[in-house]
Amino acid sequence: QLIDGTRHFKKMDKSLGNKRHEMSPDHIAEIVHLYAENDQDATSTVIIEGKPQQRICSKIFDNHEFGFLKMTVERPLRLNFQCSADRIDRLSEQRAFGNLATSKKRKDTAKQKEEIKAGQKLQAQIKSVLDSLDETILYRNRDTFLKTLNDALKKAHIKVAYPVEKAILAALSERDPEADICTDNKGNPKPDAELRDTELVPFPSDIVLPLPLGYDNETDHDKLLELVKDHCEAYLEAEVLPHVPDDAWIDHSKTKVGYEIPLTRQFYVYQPPRPLEEIAGEIRQLEKEIVSMLGEVL
Repeated sequence: QLIDGTRHFKKMDKSLGNKRHEMSPDHIAEIVHLYAENDQDATSTVIIEGKPQQRICSKIFDNHEFGFLKMTVERPLRLNFQCSADRIDRLSEQRAFGNLATSKKRKDTAKQKEEIKAGQKLQAQIKSVLDSLDETILYRNRDTFLKTLNDALKKAHIKVAYPVEKAILAALSERDPEADICTDNKGNPKPDAELRDTELVPFPSDIVLPLPLGYDNETDHDKLLELVKDHCEAYLEAEVLPHVPDDAWIDHSKTKVGYEIPLTRQFYVYQPPRPLEEIAGEIRQLEKEIVSMLGEVL
């Protein structure tokens, strides 16, 4: 049972710090009465804008109606690649590439200088290889570009570690909705972190509480997915896919359980806006008053 007691108060005779409202014995009795009756849509007389009105102040819910599933909706990463001058310049901003010209040697100064010099040489060689590639070609397939890049590096007898390769790809790429989907080593689409979104999905109506979860919200996660996976997929189909391309999917490993008590939403009463004629009349009246005041000044 939810009871809206936000309007059951009276003004205090004397403020107590920031507190200016208090519940009178009548208000307390009314709330106790609402609780004892335990009725759906029970009403109570409250003061709104100085006038007494009847408002619904009690609603009954099942426990599962307060629960929701926070599911993560992924979209695939789509990138194009190009060895243009401005993209090659961005390579210097990549940490892994910049770290090539650093050294962890702190005590051996000679060795430190040697490693830094070798790193700077490797940086120059990598940029030289990139400069040699045709800057007019725009690759919309990651694997195709990666093969071209590796062939060029191999031809120049340059070996780069994975972090440096990743930095090169990051510098030379831009998001492109027309590009092919980037995949991992197993052929699965890579998610685009910038397009990642979350959806709050109400519990299915037939779910049985308590849920098979520990206090860490992760214990027996597989058992939870057995209960809600189809429900989440149906929600994706009905509420998400009509608004985004069909390439979206749910990362069920990130599904979380949450609860909220939306008091304001449940007891919200729509107040229609004032008629336009009434607002227009007030504006015209204000215009007349302004003109009159200006006339007095002039």
